[in-house]
Amino acid sequence: MKNKRTLKRTINLICGELLAEAVAASLYGNDKHKAGDDSLFYSIMQMQRNYICRVSHPEPGMTAKRYFQDLRRKFSAEVSETVDHINNL
Repeated sequence: MKNKRTLKRTINLICGELLAEAVAASLYGNDKHKAGDDSLFYSIMQMQRNYICRVSHPEPGMTAKRYFQDLRRKFSAEVSETVDHINNL
């Protein structure tokens, strides 16, 4: 991680791509999952907001290196879970 600005841009880019894929999947997918699409869109936007806030305000008591490694690991796990959810649409 070079700096917080780069990490925030990366989070915004990934979440934007996830949202675009979710919209495309909802438009061209089956009609039976329309009710869950809005909750998926909301969860992606909420994930973006949550991780941007976590970058801006690190947790006290942890070293910066350990905190940001944990943040990246959790973000990657949540992104892969969201990708699996999009693939199931």
